[in-house]
Amino acid sequence: MSDIPPLRLLISCPDRPGIVAAVSRFLHEAGANIVRSDQYSTDPREGRFFLRMEFTLAQQARAGLAQRFAHHVAQRFQMSWRLWDGADRKRVAILVSRYDHCLQDLLWRWRRGELEAEIVTVASNWEDLRAAVSAFELPYHHIPVTPERKPRAEQQLLELLRGNCDLVVLARYMQILSAEFLERLGVPVINIHHSFLPAFAGAGPYEQAHARGVKLIGATAHYVTAELDAGPIIEQDVTRVSHAHGVTQLTRMGAEIERTVLARAVRWHCQDRVLRHGNTTVVF
Repeated sequence: MSDIPPLRLLISCPDRPGIVAAVSRFLHEAGANIVRSDQYSTDPREGRFFLRMEFTLAQQARAGLAQRFAHHVAQRFQMSWRLWDGADRKRVAILVSRYDHCLQDLLWRWRRGELEAEIVTVASNWEDLRAAVSAFELPYHHIPVTPERKPRAEQQLLELLRGNCDLVVLARYMQILSAEFLERLGVPVINIHHSFLPAFAGAGPYEQAHARGVKLIGATAHYVTAELDAGPIIEQDVTRVSHAHGVTQLTRMGAEIERTVLARAVRWHCQDRVLRHGNTTVVF
């Protein structure tokens, strides 16, 4: 049993007494062994309750588990929930433009088994990074984007991605994705923005930071929504800078933060540690 990857149950529902007891009782009666449990409430009185459980369960006992949970527990507590088998690694597609630092870091971590995910494809609006991706024996798709052919480019991306991945990662993909594209894609999209949002959203954040003489610069990994750089934040980090740092130095220092922040966000998402709550997240 110890060699079987755990199943992960994520729950969000109105807070009320008895939620943990009901879930635990259901899993116990199904023959499961809970190995980890994390919970959070926005307010014990009329707040929102979040729960993440990892549990082991013999393969022969898993048939119909989700249906039984929906009927006996989820409906009673008005739960939004999902169940994921830890043995099934999420399929990740990466979109990138010409900056390679985030892409290379993700590919390196993937090859070392640090992401708990399977990178399945890389697409770019430039040809520049084909050799770097080919070195990891991954498919590379060049889909050029110009203002005139942007709708066609998004359609090509949809044909490539839809149904073939569980997560899309924008590893410095310098294109704005339309609301229609995001809706039709149907899977979460994580972006890395090279500033400590909500400061300096949009283009040229390092130039904006330098012009303001900030003493901290950072990076933000967030889920992509139709509103530019305004989706729920998953992870952030910062580093100190001074008046002596020019834009080139800020960019180089910021790249270090971008890599680690994006890798954490992707790993946490693939480990089912992130629950969305409006325009915020709960990260266990």
